[in-house]
Order: sequence, then structure tokens, then C-alpha cells
Amino acid sequence: MPALSPTMNQGNIAKWRKQEGDKIEVGDVICEIETDKATLEFESLEEGYLAKILAPEGSKDVQVGQPIFVTVEDLEDIKSIPADTSFGGEQKEEQTTESVPQADAANVSQQSSAVSRISPAAKLLIKEHGLDMSSLRASGPRGTLLKGDVLAALKSGAISSSKEKKAPAAPSSQPTRDSQAQPATTSQKADTYEDIPNSQIRKVIAKRLLESKQTTPHLYLSKDVVLDPLLAFRTELKEQHGIKVSVNDIIIKAVAIALRNVPEANAYWNSEKEESQKCDSVDISIAVATEKGLMTPIIRNADQKTISAISTEVKQLAEKARAGKLAPNEFQGGSFSISNLGMYPVDHFCAIINPPQSGILAVGRGNKVVEPVVDSDGNEKAAAVTKMSLTLSADHRVFDGQVGGKFFTELASNFSDIRRLLL
Repeated sequence: MPALSPTMNQGNIAKWRKQEGDKIEVGDVICEIETDKATLEFESLEEGYLAKILAPEGSKDVQVGQPIFVTVEDLEDIKSIPADTSFGGEQKEEQTTESVPQADAANVSQQSSAVSRISPAAKLLIKEHGLDMSSLRASGPRGTLLKGDVLAALKSGAISSSKEKKAPAAPSSQPTRDSQAQPATTSQKADTYEDIPNSQIRKVIAKRLLESKQTTPHLYLSKDVVLDPLLAFRTELKEQHGIKVSVNDIIIKAVAIALRNVPEANAYWNSEKEESQKCDSVDISIAVATEKGLMTPIIRNADQKTISAISTEVKQLAEKARAGKLAPNEFQGGSFSISNLGMYPVDHFCAIINPPQSGILAVGRGNKVVEPVVDSDGNEKAAAVTKMSLTLSADHRVFDGQVGGKFFTELASNFSDIRRLLL
């Protein structure tokens, strides 16, 4: 298993693009591997033949450095590969299975010849409910009976208890209380919870966000900005120039200009040197929700790009993120993040910093409010304006109140005078 990203220590086999016996050329994609960030293609660095696949499609949590396939130089050499060559993870799983008492393991193995392997969790459920193995169907890799298979059978009622089969039948006119209560109890236990498997991406997100909250001193600053100039500018671009951009595209540009003008905010904390270091470029990470978890593709040098260029790049990166096709350089790094929930009924929220970055801006939805405004004649009157809540989560080791205040001053100016984005 190759390390396809700096933070990757294990991966999943998503799909095999080559099969046993296939010819492999340099640059051929052998398989697709789900890493901690995306699903990436594993290309061959040499030519030969794929002799044996050790990690079948769907294998989970394969450690980096663990063999997943065998190649040979000549086609005839495939015959020399031992037939019992197996995936390195099987031995570990079999040893884990041995932790169940030997008598119970023997009983389970005798009950079912159709299931070749049983996970420890499934074995405990079988023992707890005294289930009959003959009606269980395995769905795991290499015929492995999983915990979910047993729970599904319990929930559907398609499995009976082996204890009930062995017990003498009670007279039909006097059914025992235990025999009537057992199915209801079993169904009740099976319906109390459901296991939801985590993708590799969600596992890494959970780990990194926990570390962020535990090790990064979060400073929170909030401000409401008037959104009307931005909305008017967006309408002008569409009607007069035929350019369609989203509110988020303009927000990215506004944030990038603010970071350029306040370079102290465009920095990160170097844990080794225990000091703040300024970034050479303004690279904005955008939070994109996908089925496998939250991805953060990067708009590099966002302060130097036009709004239309940012809009095009955001669409391309978001599409690749949802398809799991982001390249490592498209999501690794970044100097600042933006998380926008303005399309949902969310007025304001606080986001968690994505290390090693030092800041993330949480963007809420725009709301109509009535407040006093001064007209061109200097008279004060009530008017309806659209306001949007911005909340900055900052690493207090990099941001202090003064830096945060300067950043918000620049950002608010960009929203009130949208022409600043064209400078």
C-alpha cells in the first residue's frame, strides 16, 4: 500500500483496474485507492504482469507498506506464485478471532460450512442469541460473516435460534411464556442501534478536528456586514457583462484581498519553531460537502485572480471533490479557509480551524433587517438592508485581538465598497 498523501497511514481498495494475468505498462493505473483525502489512482512505475491480487476490492484500513498485489516480469512466472499466498491482514484477523473461547469457535464453525470466516463481533452476537448459522449469509470480503449480516438477519426475522431447535417442543395448547417473549426481545435488541461505517475521509476529519479543538487555542470574532453592494455588483455583472458568479465567489475574492492587506493574518503556527510564519501566497481553502465527508479544495493566489476566474475554478474543484478525483496538490496546504452555510437557514455559526492553518471564516445567510441609514442629504431615515453574519475562528497564537480587528476592518471595507476588489 503506497502513501499517496503526507498524512496517509492506511487506505481502502476502492477498485481494481487491472486483473490477475493482465499486462502492465509503465503509467498504467493498477487500482483506485481511497486515502484520507480522496480516491486516487495508483500508477505502475514498471512493466510486467499482475500475478496475484492480495487485497481484494473493498478491503478496508490496509496499512501503508502492506503488500496488496504481486507482479512478475514474465507471464510464465505467474505459475510460480504459491496458491496460498494471501492478504497480510487475514492473519491478523484470524488471530483476533482466536480471542473467542475455542469451544465456542468450534461450535460456530461446525454450524456453518457456507461461511468461510467470521468477524469477532459477529461471533459474539451468534453466541449471545444462540443463532442457527445455516440461515446466515456472509457479505464481507472473501466470504466473511460481518456483524451487519447478523443484525440484518435478526431484524428481518429470517433466522431462528439453534437453542429453540434443540429444545423439546411444548404442547401447542400451552405455549411457554419464554418461547413467546424470545422473538420480541431479540427484535427489540436488534432495533436499538445501527452501525454506520465511516469512510477513510471521515475518520481523518474526526481525528484532525478533535486535535484542532484540543491543541489550538480558538479565538472567535464576529461581525455583521451589509450585503446589498455585493448583491448589486453581482446583478450588474450578470446583466451588463453576461458573467454569472455566486455570492461565495465574491466572498472568496473579498477575503483574499483582506488577507493580502493584512499579511499578519495570512500566517500559520509553526509548532517546531514555536512561532508564527507568514505565508508567501494567499491560498483559500473552500469547504465542499461530499458523500464521503468534507473536502477543502484550494483556490491558490486568490488575491491575484479575477472573480470570474475564481468562479470557474471553484466549480471545477467542487465537481472533482464530489467525484473523489482531487489531486493531492489541489487539497493539501492553503493559508485560510471559508465555510459558507448561507444557502441553508443558518444565521451564524463557529467553524473549527483546519490545522496547520490559523483561520477559518464561517459565513451565514443574508437576512433583511430595518436600521437607520443616512441619505445623500445627510438625513437619517429607516431603511431595509440585507445583512450577513461573519464569524472568524482564529488561532490565538497567530491572531490577537488587534490582528483580528484589522482583518475585519479590511473585510468590511471590501463589502461596503465593492470596487476595492477590482484594484
